[in-house]
Amino acid sequence: MSCGDNCCECNCQPEEEVRTQVREGYSKIATQTCCGTGVSCCGSAPQAADQLAQTLGYSVEYLKMLPEGTNMGLSCGNPSAVAALKEGEVVLDLGSGGGMDVFIAGLKVGQTGRAIGVDMTSAMIDKARKNAKIFTERSGLSNVEFRLGEIEHLPCADSSVDVIISNCVLNLSQNKEQVWREIFRVLKPNGRVAISDMALLKLLPPQVKSIVNALCGCVTGAVLLEETQKLVEKVGLINVVLKQKPEYVAAMTSFKDPLYKEVINYLPKDAQASDYLTSVEVQATKPK
Repeated sequence: MSCGDNCCECNCQPEEEVRTQVREGYSKIATQTCCGTGVSCCGSAPQAADQLAQTLGYSVEYLKMLPEGTNMGLSCGNPSAVAALKEGEVVLDLGSGGGMDVFIAGLKVGQTGRAIGVDMTSAMIDKARKNAKIFTERSGLSNVEFRLGEIEHLPCADSSVDVIISNCVLNLSQNKEQVWREIFRVLKPNGRVAISDMALLKLLPPQVKSIVNALCGCVTGAVLLEETQKLVEKVGLINVVLKQKPEYVAAMTSFKDPLYKEVINYLPKDAQASDYLTSVEVQATKPK
């Protein structure tokens, strides 16, 4: 455990209360200094965070370009790689945290492109904006920006974004259909989605909801794979592909993440977390 037992004090409660507790939980992650060496779904020490990122496919080259402390070990996938970003594109990262995926997107879209991060946590925005100054010094690029806002109400104009990415964030929303409607609204025609998130393969035992860290740890907010597919199609996106990425849950289990150890305690005998949970890549396109 790298950040203490109470780094994300979130329980399953009404929508506004959940939003407040998620904001408070991630504010703690943004401002604390991790003291351990392990990986945790609530944030990790730098060496462990890089280990997890490499497991998820992030290149050492890109990780070395990141300002210190940008990678907090909060990823469950590698959406910027899935998105196949091109120079000159405008990319929007939902729930951008300290800016990790925004900076990597900025490197890929170049000076003629733009990478925008949206986060509802002021402490994360402050951290990301400080990191952006270091990113510009290292890369020579001034093509990133960070906006305070909720993913249910994106601070972006209609049809203004080529690509939307997100990394283990949509599960935190209590109104996922509204998030997908906003994604559809801000995408340009023929714009695309490349989102990494957590999903359920089958429903978890109800006792899991009592675990303090399970919401901010991206467990109790996850929905069934088929529900995600229905939401994406319902808002009008096409070419929908959901690809399971079991290596994330396998990594968190092998790293002995404290949340996953606690979840397993509530599962039937001989069951594994991977029987219930998976990381998933969601790809889709807005019609022309």
